[in-house]
Amino acid sequence: MQASVIVFPGSNCDRDVKVALAESAGREPTMVWHGDSELPKSDLIVLPGGFAYGDYLRCGAIAAHSPIMREVVRKAEGGTPVLAICNGFQVAIESGLLPGALISNANLKYICKDVHLRVENVHTCFTAGYDEDEVIRIPIAHHDGNYVADDDTVAELEDENRIVFRYSGPDGTVDDEANPNGSRGNIAGIVNKAGNVLGMMPHPERLSDPVHGGTDGRPIFDTLAGSLG
Repeated sequence: MQASVIVFPGSNCDRDVKVALAESAGREPTMVWHGDSELPKSDLIVLPGGFAYGDYLRCGAIAAHSPIMREVVRKAEGGTPVLAICNGFQVAIESGLLPGALISNANLKYICKDVHLRVENVHTCFTAGYDEDEVIRIPIAHHDGNYVADDDTVAELEDENRIVFRYSGPDGTVDDEANPNGSRGNIAGIVNKAGNVLGMMPHPERLSDPVHGGTDGRPIFDTLAGSLG
């Protein structure tokens, strides 16, 4: 698998995801600067976490207009898998790759801690390494991770099984107590209609090696490496 990681000014998890991808795929991804207008041959594109353009104006709003994003959108529409993590999720939404919006956390505070997620959909190229309803532990680190969408959009996500991860308790219970940021329906990750773009606020690259204290994020990278060669 040859992956490309898009680097924006303000990205700070690009190197973390580079290491996770290299460990799973056996080869290092290409780091692509946001100002480039062309992508190298890529089996996978990653929009990493961080603070693209310092989160000025609105998280992901400026990054969505970077030259490379025109090519990312074109490749995604052509079927290339895109993994958008945290700030990358924000960029993907602002680019029109995913529906809804990500607004300030309900408590208006930056949250950095481990959370539990219930895996809702294992029928994607990102999540086939998990079991349905499996509960995993993944870190979050965000101020604007509160997923919102109108009733019709949420109903469509539900009906089409496009909600991939929900915030839950350790036992898989999905309720307000397990919701760290106020996201509607405890939504932590969704895919597009075609299933090739995954946006998620939690950081799987931060829990993908035993030295991190766990490997619950590793199956995402192993599954992509296995399915994309």
